[in-house]
Amino acid sequence: MPAAQHYLAFDLGAESGRIILGTLEDNRLLLDEIHRFPTGHSVVNGTWRWDVVRIADELRAGCKKAAALGKPIASVSCDSWGVDYVWLTDGEPMLTLPYHYRDTRNLGMLKKATALAPAELIFAETGIQFMEINTVYQLLGDVLHRKAIVDIATQFVLIGDYINYLFSGVVAAEESLASTTQIYNPVRQAWSTVLQDKLGIPARVFPKVVPSGTVLGPLTAELGDSPVWEGTKVVASCSHDTGAAVAAVPAEDSKAEDWAYLSSGTWSLLGIESATPIINAESEKYNFTNEQGYGHTTRFLKNIVGLWVVQNCRRAWLEAGHEFSYEELAQMAEAAAPLKSLIHPDSPRFQRSDNMVEAVRDYCRQTGQPVPDDEGATIRCVLESLALLYGKTVTNMQAATGRSLRRLHIVGGGCRNILLNQLTADATGLEVLAGPQEATAVGNILIQATALGHLADRDAQRAVVRNSFLVQRFSPRAELAAAWEAARTRFEALPLLD
Repeated sequence: MPAAQHYLAFDLGAESGRIILGTLEDNRLLLDEIHRFPTGHSVVNGTWRWDVVRIADELRAGCKKAAALGKPIASVSCDSWGVDYVWLTDGEPMLTLPYHYRDTRNLGMLKKATALAPAELIFAETGIQFMEINTVYQLLGDVLHRKAIVDIATQFVLIGDYINYLFSGVVAAEESLASTTQIYNPVRQAWSTVLQDKLGIPARVFPKVVPSGTVLGPLTAELGDSPVWEGTKVVASCSHDTGAAVAAVPAEDSKAEDWAYLSSGTWSLLGIESATPIINAESEKYNFTNEQGYGHTTRFLKNIVGLWVVQNCRRAWLEAGHEFSYEELAQMAEAAAPLKSLIHPDSPRFQRSDNMVEAVRDYCRQTGQPVPDDEGATIRCVLESLALLYGKTVTNMQAATGRSLRRLHIVGGGCRNILLNQLTADATGLEVLAGPQEATAVGNILIQATALGHLADRDAQRAVVRNSFLVQRFSPRAELAAAWEAARTRFEALPLLD
């Protein structure tokens, strides 16, 4: 590998965006957060939108901070959440502010889609979990209710790829992000023409698909005349944040079949890495998804609501005048009584609640359980319920794949929650290895390095992760096994409430 190389990861999440400087030297990676800013949704005439103009401005401001350090930047790349997109038209950087996946315009679109194309056909074509937020249902909604926009649009481009376009001038759909749309065929590695025809979504609006780790071209964004940008490339690493995070899982053997991963953040994405898509009756029954990963691998996983409920409980308390850090909430939860009340995190009410604390309490009240009466009891209820949902997902995943799992790698910001890590070990019965916390940025950067020839392959990437970051281990507590088994039985009986 050449001397120290420097890369920028633009890491966009549902709550915040960041620019991370990565320095790779002697098979070790050092990270430096250069810039952080909020990304949350904006409300425009009652609709939820992403203000991508402000996000792009923040990224340019962060790049200027990076340039001030005087380190030559080999490449930049953006990763983001999946499913949402920007409409483009000739000569314009965007047609309209993109919708947020939680906007209510999606409601009913899945039902309309399956009236046009049977659910069995959609799953056979894509292998993707049915979720009303998926791009295909958003596109169908645009075709049905915003036809004027579709008629003048030239292409749609997903959020992470849109940022790469702004910095490179190249429109492309990176494979991992394209695979989240539920209109991409992972076997043919191309957009599903069958679903385009069935749903009436014009093929002309679909951008070309490129593999993870594609060098799009030179940096074209106006970032000033600093010499650090001389020769800088824009790389489509894994534009999907989970794809980037999975690339940073510090597995000893990438091909071993005894480990799973959990990318823990606003969403929890729990799955395995497979050489090929797993599209069978069990994966359809349990609503698993086949998203693409680095090196044409398949991320066979389940999307779970994740720390969204915790984040919005914290927001509700903040609005009521009580400010708690996530660390303080975890400490209060640890002091609360265990396995007292449970919720089903997949309940629709937890997707769009205006007051998440009351939503949790109402769920417990309606299901005849003790109602959490303080912050610690509320967060403990949410975390234990989430851990039990992880356990159920692991059981179903083993049934769908035939694998016998022993270890669970937890990566991403959620792995800072030591209590949740331990609860997850207890609920799944697996050894939990937590770290790295910055998995998405790490994966993004290491894929950039590989694309530029600075690393050899996926195994070299994971060796760098093991050399660079500490991993915490958590084992199931045998003395609590009976209590967790009883909790699993209670959890299985919980209803999904609107």
